[in-house]
Amino acid sequence: MTATTATPTSPDAATPDWLAELTAALGRDSVLTDPDVTASYARDQAMLAPAGTPAAVVLPRTTEEVSAVMRIAHAHGVPVVPRGAGSGLAGAANAVDGAITLVMTRMDAVLEVSTADRLAVVQPGVVNKALRDEVARHGLFYPPDPSSYDWCTIGGNLANNSGGLCCVKYGVTTDYVLGMEVVLADGRVLRTGRRTVKGVAGYDLPKLFVGSEGTLGVITEATLSLRPAPRTPVTLVATFSSTAQTGQVVEAAVSCGVVPSLMEVMDRTCIRAVDDMLKADLDRDAHALLVAQSDAGGEAAVAEMEVLAQLCRDAGCDLVHVTDDAAEGDLLLAARRMALPALEQLGTTLIDDVAVPRSRIAAFLDGCDAIARERGLVIGVVGHAGDGNMHPTICFDPTDAEQAQRAHRAFDDILELGLSMGGTITGEHGVGNLKSEWLEREIGPVSLDVHRSIKRALDPSGLLNPGKMFSAG
Repeated sequence: MTATTATPTSPDAATPDWLAELTAALGRDSVLTDPDVTASYARDQAMLAPAGTPAAVVLPRTTEEVSAVMRIAHAHGVPVVPRGAGSGLAGAANAVDGAITLVMTRMDAVLEVSTADRLAVVQPGVVNKALRDEVARHGLFYPPDPSSYDWCTIGGNLANNSGGLCCVKYGVTTDYVLGMEVVLADGRVLRTGRRTVKGVAGYDLPKLFVGSEGTLGVITEATLSLRPAPRTPVTLVATFSSTAQTGQVVEAAVSCGVVPSLMEVMDRTCIRAVDDMLKADLDRDAHALLVAQSDAGGEAAVAEMEVLAQLCRDAGCDLVHVTDDAAEGDLLLAARRMALPALEQLGTTLIDDVAVPRSRIAAFLDGCDAIARERGLVIGVVGHAGDGNMHPTICFDPTDAEQAQRAHRAFDDILELGLSMGGTITGEHGVGNLKSEWLEREIGPVSLDVHRSIKRALDPSGLLNPGKMFSAG
């Protein structure tokens, strides 16, 4: 692996050969080397994950240009870090010193929407919400909806196997991937997958690239399955005086077969932070707030939410309210979507992403509360109660070195807590370089060796996103 330094903005005698070749292949407007510009592409939203300085930022427009970038990088031994919009929360898109940061946002076309086959073919730079809006015009629905859905890109969603609020009913990104076009480390273009509903020929290679965080190839096109458009949702909100009651409702809902289209939880810290921001007249004394929706439509949706409402009453909730008014439902859901922005008002945030069995949600919430007290920090927990994916968010002052150290220790405490409950270190944000030390602890040495073997087979020189997920070994 060859490290290089930042270079002039136009080829001259001091310009490395690889940079001159990139400029010749893609044009000067696609190859950026001004340090003031490249610095803005150095990191994603995981502000405390380590980041380097890219030697160049390259913005391709076509698969052929991506292939040219990888051929040049491969020939000269230059590392490449694929990047989307930078909305990630684990440092997976953070720059590496001397590397090329390959920004895919110019490849932003929805190439096809087929109502007959119920699929869409898209480039990686398409924004999640833009795709959802486009397929909605055809009466269709693309379910994965990360909280950053209005600016995160499909390529990043694929690379991190993103989830969102609808996972309890609809699953995560990988559940919607039919086929894929990927540029490999040496510049070859791989087309894999299918357009058919069924297909079992060969290894399921598209699933291999989903969640690989840019370490195996650069995704340049994806064929995605779609669902029929959901019906107008019916929304439920309930508050509880204990986390145990909330956990009881989630377990009971799963046991009785209720499958809402979303079921979200916020702890007291989040409730108060959101209320301070939105002035929404939330119950500031509640220990937990549950928001759920059913998109089954009409009386079926009302009936589904009434079953959940009764489960809340049986658990001793303080308040439960069901509405079929779409505008009111949007307002209730807005409180959930504003949880992380509200917590950011309390300081720099270190956002964790732990998924635990649904039977352990209450114990996990209580455990995070205990960690907050032990470390002397504010920790708010918001998460997808329907699938057990929690997002404890640590608020602290990064200019206070001692407090920052306690925040990092709390981050590790939370990961340890999740693993001790049979959980996972990430449900949707990925590993990146923020959690790479924890991956082996979860998957074990044999599984890690298999991961490394796959990496070496597809990227023997280790040029794609080095240092992310795990070391080369």
